[in-house]
Amino acid sequence: MLSKWQWTLRQFTRKLWVRASLFALLAVISALAAAVIGPFVPYELSTSIGADAVDDILKILASSMLAVTTFSLSVMVTHYGSVTSNVTPRATRLLLQDTTAQNALGTFIGSFLFSLVGIIALSTGAYGDRGRVILFAVTVLVVLLIVLTMLRWIDHLSSLGRIEEPTELVENATRSALTARGRSPTLGARPLGDVPRDAVPVYQDRVGYIQHLDLASLADLTDNHAVDVYINAPPGRFVHPRFPLAWVKGEPDADIGGAIAKAFSINDLRTYDSDPRFGLAVLAEIASRALSPGINDPGTAIDIIGRAVRVLAEWHACAEAAEDGEQLSSRIWMARLETDDLFEDIFTPIARDGAAFVEVQIRLQKAFAALAEIGGPAFADSARHQSEMALERSEAGLSLEEEKARVRAVALAAKY
Repeated sequence: MLSKWQWTLRQFTRKLWVRASLFALLAVISALAAAVIGPFVPYELSTSIGADAVDDILKILASSMLAVTTFSLSVMVTHYGSVTSNVTPRATRLLLQDTTAQNALGTFIGSFLFSLVGIIALSTGAYGDRGRVILFAVTVLVVLLIVLTMLRWIDHLSSLGRIEEPTELVENATRSALTARGRSPTLGARPLGDVPRDAVPVYQDRVGYIQHLDLASLADLTDNHAVDVYINAPPGRFVHPRFPLAWVKGEPDADIGGAIAKAFSINDLRTYDSDPRFGLAVLAEIASRALSPGINDPGTAIDIIGRAVRVLAEWHACAEAAEDGEQLSSRIWMARLETDDLFEDIFTPIARDGAAFVEVQIRLQKAFAALAEIGGPAFADSARHQSEMALERSEAGLSLEEEKARVRAVALAAKY
């Protein structure tokens, strides 16, 4: 589990402008460094290398990289708009964190600034003959970097516009969060049971979602103040000023409540990192959007059902292999993920919006049967409950008796 400052740093470095700014800064430093290193270049080397061509190369880079950057930005904006309209707005946040796109834009912007600074420095005579050699060598390396980046960018552009691309990003983010919770079901705390009646609630003054929980700082607090903390708001929970973040038992100091509240990072939006239920909800949104009358794409919903089975099976495998994970403190309690909640997040919207699609209902019933076999008793009750609800919806949504009978037969054949 990341500490609060590590989590904040990760969120900061994922922003598009941060990586582009770093590339641009490196490019400016590289262009100016040639003037500093130039005097150390042997004079004979400066006369044997045709560094005079660097002027023309930099002019070509300056004009072409500006056009390439503008084109790439327009492509990305168009793609984000398409994903927002046809997939789900929640997936665009993952697209904005795409390292391939960030590296490409950073390289293009950095190359443009490198050439621009180089042209300005050349016009002032800052380099001299020997400095031109260094600038020429760096320019050749920049051209090679541009070629490699453009080849990778072209390959990446070929995947834009496919619904599988944002769907895969959401699936991978959900899998990462679920497997992390599978390996450490309570994130280093003890499993939550009944909260003592004499425990004191801890409140805060914001309305939003818990994005991160710094359990390491909570562990230090509980050890230093000899108190027990029962967490009521794990990552992903919606909180408000009258919702207790946690309960404290012991003899807490007057400021302990504020210190505990600082361990909870609250913001307006949910995140994928430590909130696996959000990832499942977004997958369900993609399926529901595909089943809407305007899109009418049951194939995508069927694909989402398969992805849901895959990530839930991997979560179960991690949970079986792990015990309780590393325990940060014996004085902190937190609830585990509930199987019913996970099944509800992903399957209920699909069963509701796909009630009139026989192929979707059949695939749902097969998915419930598969999960019951994979998870055994841990999944059986949740799978049976979802199967019964989906069957009721199909009975109400399907118009042909033959289609109802097909769904009913698949549901009855399952062993829960």
